[in-house]
Amino acid sequence: MKILLVSPCRDMAAKRSRFLMIPQLALHLLAGLTPPEHEVRIVEEEIEDINFDEECDLVGISCMTANAPRAYRFAQEFKRRGKKVVLGGIHPTILPDEALQHADSVVIGEAEGVWEQLVEDAKNGRLQKKYHKSCPSLDRYVQIRSRRESKKRVFDIIPVMTTRGCPFRCDFCCVYNIFGSVIRHIPVKNVIRDIVDSEGKNILFLDDNIVGDPVYARELFTELKPLGIKWAGQASMSLARDPGLMKLAVESGCRALFFGLESVSKTQLLKMRKSAKSVEKTEEEIKRIRDSGIYFHPSLIFGFDDDTKDIFPETLEFLERNRVSSASLNVLTPYPGTKVYRQFLSEGRLITLDWKYYNHSTVVFKPRHMDPFELQAGRIWTLGEFVKISSILKRLPFNMDYPLYHLVVNIGTWWVYRDDLRTFPRLAHQLFPVPQKDLREKGRIKPWTLKISDLNPHNWVKVQG
Repeated sequence: MKILLVSPCRDMAAKRSRFLMIPQLALHLLAGLTPPEHEVRIVEEEIEDINFDEECDLVGISCMTANAPRAYRFAQEFKRRGKKVVLGGIHPTILPDEALQHADSVVIGEAEGVWEQLVEDAKNGRLQKKYHKSCPSLDRYVQIRSRRESKKRVFDIIPVMTTRGCPFRCDFCCVYNIFGSVIRHIPVKNVIRDIVDSEGKNILFLDDNIVGDPVYARELFTELKPLGIKWAGQASMSLARDPGLMKLAVESGCRALFFGLESVSKTQLLKMRKSAKSVEKTEEEIKRIRDSGIYFHPSLIFGFDDDTKDIFPETLEFLERNRVSSASLNVLTPYPGTKVYRQFLSEGRLITLDWKYYNHSTVVFKPRHMDPFELQAGRIWTLGEFVKISSILKRLPFNMDYPLYHLVVNIGTWWVYRDDLRTFPRLAHQLFPVPQKDLREKGRIKPWTLKISDLNPHNWVKVQG
């Protein structure tokens, strides 16, 4: 049987550079789980176009919320040509009945424990509507058949997973709905084998929190040391309060970590189910992490109910004061399955249920203390100020441990900002009224006149009518 595994992009008009993409792992895991008598081909639309007439017996499409509409369209096209189609990933897991309107079958949650049965059922013409196994064992080693595509990405990064599950039940996150709130581990020996088999020297751990279980993390870091690799991943700020674990991480090859700070608002920090409860404490922890030799990359979110327009200059000042090299600046996205989605839905605050806009960077709800346009504009303004050339160069002397990484990440973020600024007028016109004098002409937005100064929160001028 021929199996085609597909990862759609969100928007063909906004395809990312292949060089800057994070390598795909989920579909390669599926290929590794597939019995060897079947032929498997993986297609990432960010890299190559989809051929709906390609000869195959089964099509597996993985999607998140933002690319779900495109995944559904693909599923219908393949079905129209007589192919059996199964959908999986985060969005179909949260809304399986919606996904089933477009496909023959849905994998709910993780594929381990169900994929081989699904393939056998498809071969014998008895494909079930839903496949699900809660919190399957991760003890089995899954051989990734080819890493060649990964090595053509930025820094030749190889993606690896070591744990699943997260104990933090953040209102805006659905990870615990998919992987559970208990951290489960891939045996360290299998992680090491995967890295050795990949022949890679630059590893990206995809875990939500690689230090979530300190005992497991210590064992993993100890076993990584002899490999001589360099690695990056995602961690919680609790790492800064464990000097021994942080030192071991560095010795094992840790060079950069992504941290979900979420907000620099004192009010919001007190509400979060995380350890950091004050800006001052967070700044101390940032210094400890950077002093250890780890590149610090935070993620921040705009649009919490306590946020006012002051959050934008406040966040920019925080990043500059702490000489943060790079950052991800997002807007709150009420993803299906999250507490914040249920809250906004019940309060009538959702602007749209068109999933293509649910992408971390587009406002899809009515904020409490500003209008949607102001939140959208404020995020772009902050991003633009942070990645303008003078700001990047100003922060460079304080990030000389990784000067190349500092420049590459910031230039990549600048391209994101440029695209967001270019598409902002069309986006604003589609989703919410535009109260900006310089951006209106006969009821339409003039994208060719848009400047970053127009988005400065201090300069906003509302227009009546």
